[in-house]
Amino acid sequence: MKKGFNSYIIAWAILLVMFNVIVFAVPAGTAEMSKFGGAFWSGYILIMLTFVGQLICAGFAFKAENKERLFLNLPLITISYSTLVAAIVIGTICMAVPDMPNWLGVIVSALLLGFNAIAIVKANAAAEIVAGVESRVKAKTQFIRMITVDAETLFDDTKNEELKAMAKEVYEKLRYSDPMSVAELVEIEDKIEKQFAEFANAVKSEDTELAKTYYDELLSQINIRNKKCKLLK
Repeated sequence: MKKGFNSYIIAWAILLVMFNVIVFAVPAGTAEMSKFGGAFWSGYILIMLTFVGQLICAGFAFKAENKERLFLNLPLITISYSTLVAAIVIGTICMAVPDMPNWLGVIVSALLLGFNAIAIVKANAAAEIVAGVESRVKAKTQFIRMITVDAETLFDDTKNEELKAMAKEVYEKLRYSDPMSVAELVEIEDKIEKQFAEFANAVKSEDTELAKTYYDELLSQINIRNKKCKLLK
């Protein structure tokens, strides 16, 4: 992310320098009319502010902690880039038209910057919402995925054939369970977690009778969870 932003800064700086060189190197049209009159400065300030805004948006986007979040932040760069293009066009008009009132240039500039700010806030809010949803979905799938890994490990490590068969059945039941979860399933999932821990301890101790007791209850709890999960969809 940092390398990408560094490259962006170089391109941004080159464009900024090129723009200023062109603006101040172009000679005035006539001796009677200064090119710095009218709405020149309001147009110039508009473009400079938009350049700065573009850099801030890019910095925020590239600061993303992972590629997924960077992807969600891309609209910020796109919106800011579009605003920069619009600002250059509008700002150039303000700077090029000698008779344009300065107040008109200020109003046009303020409107453009205002619309840009609103669009960026909306895009950022949308990215936050999507990121929040993805985070919740990831958390909801964590329980079944983690306990399935534990069940697979238990199955692989068990040598006793009878206990291994029970461990395999538990693993298969968890493996094909719906990974999604909701608040209504928290209680049953807590029971499954505790029941599995007891079952695993019994298997590791090679206590077949005790393991069978926990095994039956564990499968029952998993089936109850799966049925509730279907009802809640």
